[in-house]
Amino acid sequence: MRKVVLLMHVSLDGFVADANGGMDWIQHDNEIFQYVTDKMENVDAAIYGRTTYGMMEGYWPTVANDPNASELDRHHAAWVEEVQKVVFSTTLEKVTWNNTTLIKGNTAEAVARLKQQPGKNLMIFGSPRLTHSFMELGLIDEYLINVNPVLLGTGIPLFKDVQQKTNLQLLSTVTFKTGVVGLHYETKRG
Repeated sequence: MRKVVLLMHVSLDGFVADANGGMDWIQHDNEIFQYVTDKMENVDAAIYGRTTYGMMEGYWPTVANDPNASELDRHHAAWVEEVQKVVFSTTLEKVTWNNTTLIKGNTAEAVARLKQQPGKNLMIFGSPRLTHSFMELGLIDEYLINVNPVLLGTGIPLFKDVQQKTNLQLLSTVTFKTGVVGLHYETKRG
């Protein structure tokens, strides 16, 4: 069965965006990008909330024809163009990006159907509000969290209103030259 994997960048004090929604504090370099690209070998569907979908749709389709884009950026642009994209939103009326499905209703039921389909894993990219909803419903099977060496003090938290204990098992860690630490956890079920 497919798994739902969360990929999120977080500050050391637990925020995924600053108080204004900014993410310019996130450390990106080729080493981190390659790490994420390697993790995506087992993923063939991207999950987004409304806001992240809008950002991704506005950016990645332009990268393939950008002569200044890196090889890794072009590789990711080709990947995201071809994979299944699933947007969870109650306010969007339609989606127009290639291979994109809009889900407006019962999240848990929709995720159960997606997990039963053939294919590789599904990955949530960013999308903090959607992540909070998925956490509340116990839908996340793995957490890929890149902890950035910065304290924001305030912003959008990764973990918000967690109501139940969730046991996790550490699968791997990696420390990047930038000081970012990649943590990979699996949700322990049963």
